[in-house]
Formats: sequence, structure tokens, C-alpha cells
Amino acid sequence: MKKILLIATGGTIASKPTDVGLVPSITSDEILALAPRIAELCEVSTIQLMNIDSSNMSPNGWIKIANCIKENYKKYDGFVITHGTDTLSYAASALSYLIQNSPKPVVMTGSQKSIYLEDTDARKNLYDAFTYACDDRACGVHVVFDAKVIVGTRARKTRTHSYNAFDSVDYPMTAIVFNGRVIYYIEERISGELMFFDELNTNVNILKLVPGISPEIFEFIGKASDVLIIEGFGVGGIPCYDGDNALVEKLQELKAEGKIIVLSTSVPHEGSNMEVYQVGYEIKGNLHLLENYNMTTESTVCKMMWITAITKDPKEVEEMFYLPIAHDIVY
Repeated sequence: MKKILLIATGGTIASKPTDVGLVPSITSDEILALAPRIAELCEVSTIQLMNIDSSNMSPNGWIKIANCIKENYKKYDGFVITHGTDTLSYAASALSYLIQNSPKPVVMTGSQKSIYLEDTDARKNLYDAFTYACDDRACGVHVVFDAKVIVGTRARKTRTHSYNAFDSVDYPMTAIVFNGRVIYYIEERISGELMFFDELNTNVNILKLVPGISPEIFEFIGKASDVLIIEGFGVGGIPCYDGDNALVEKLQELKAEGKIIVLSTSVPHEGSNMEVYQVGYEIKGNLHLLENYNMTTESTVCKMMWITAITKDPKEVEEMFYLPIAHDIVY
């Protein structure tokens, strides 16, 4: 039997009701005891790395998870991480950059209801995650939820209550778990050397444009940012109100200060293309801004955290940003 390490971090799957709402308090051993069928699949060890609501999960937490996997990598055939759903997409993206080219599976899962309850999706999600982790073809960082196997850089929570909470954004699901079997849509192969990283730069922020936005917002958020990701309108338009170029001027000032600016879109699917309309074409060309195209917001944020922890040289950042990692960008 394969040896799989269960790393518990908290979340709804580990929560119990209290007077102030659900609070993560169920341990990794208790989670395993409440899902006894997993013992039929593999030999499991557990680590209670933390027990927090995923709203409280920070980049330091992602680094702790990656370091835990690194320290135990040679001992196990795969890893399953239980995590709250609210920031699971960010965690999966972050781990995709912190752990690259892993021939062993790193599987993230969680649930919409606690495993403590009789009526819950937790046990099935956990069983499916272990089923995938035990498969001989499994590799890399993935989210397994509602029987879907989703590439870590492409997962997004799209529903707040339903069991089918996660979708794969603008990229096919790798596989599904059906009747205890992994049925692949895409055969994944690892090419390249296994690499672990243990630093992230948290001075990465997102600014979502709204009609009539004040130019001063750019200056305010820019001071706290090494990287500013701007979610523009449609395929990526930056407005110019009544001939006033104040927004563009603020972007010029940020560029002159050495800030890295990434243009994105607030539309959930199909990505950006700043060159389609004049409101994006001239700004991108004149200021030489980066664009995330079909990357998800979550992967854009985490990739920039990873890159700018290594270098802040604009040319090197650009080269690393446009280099595809774990299917985060498709040309």
C-alpha cells in the first residue's frame, strides 16, 4: 500500500459549532477516524500543522505547508492537505509555485460542511482526494473537490454553499473520480527537476476598477505595493473620463517609482486582451505594462509573490511572469 501523509490545516471540514459560529477544532486524527474507508486505500500518517479558518490563512501558512511537504517528501508517496474552502484557490496556486515539478501528488481538499456532521460532503471529498493521491499517474499540485481533479493554478471557488463549489477556470479538469477510480481527461507528465521554494513577497495587491474611480486610489495602494494588479473592464480597459488622463498619469508615476503593474480583467472567464480596444492598447504599449491574459487572479497574485521574492528587476520579472508554470498561462 502507498504511504500518504495527511496534513490538516483547519477549515470547515474540521469545524464544530460554537456560540460564535463554526470554529476549526477537529484534529487530523479525528478527521481520519471519521473517514474509516480511507484505511482501505493506503497507509496514512497525519500531521496537525495548524487548525484555523482559511480566512486566517496567510502566505506564511502556505510556506509552512510547503516546508512540511519538503521535510517529509522522501517518506511518502503523496500528500493530502485539508484546507478551508474560502482561500483554498490561493493556497493551491501558491503551492504550485512553492513546489514545482513534483512527481508525487500534492492534493488539496476541503468541504462545505463539517466532517463532524452526518450529512456532509467532507467524507466523499476526502476519500476522492486520497483515491487520486494513490493513483500511479497522479503528480503535481491539484484540488480534488466534488469528484473533480483541478490543476492547482486553475481552481476557483465559484459557489459559497453548494457542494460543487469549485471550477477549473479556462482550462480542462485533469480528471474525475468516479466509483473509486480516477478517470483522466488529460495525462499529465512532469518534466524538469523537483524544486522547493520558501519565500513569498506579500507586497502584492489587487485594485478592482469601478466606474468613476478616483486617481488618488492608485497612489494610496501603490505606496503599499511592489506589485499592483489592476482588474480593468472587459478585456482590460483603463478609463479616461472626459479627456482626463489622471488615471494613466498615476500609473506612469508608479512605473517611475519602480512598481510592477499587471493589467487584468474583472470578468471571471476567458481572460484579458488589452490590445483589442484603444482604451487598453495605447496604455499597455506606452507604459509597457504586464498583462496576465488567461491566468486566474489567484495564480497571478501568487506567481508575483513568488517571483518578486526572488527578483524585482523588471526584465527578469517579465521573463519569469510569462514563463508557463503548472498550466498557469496557456498560449
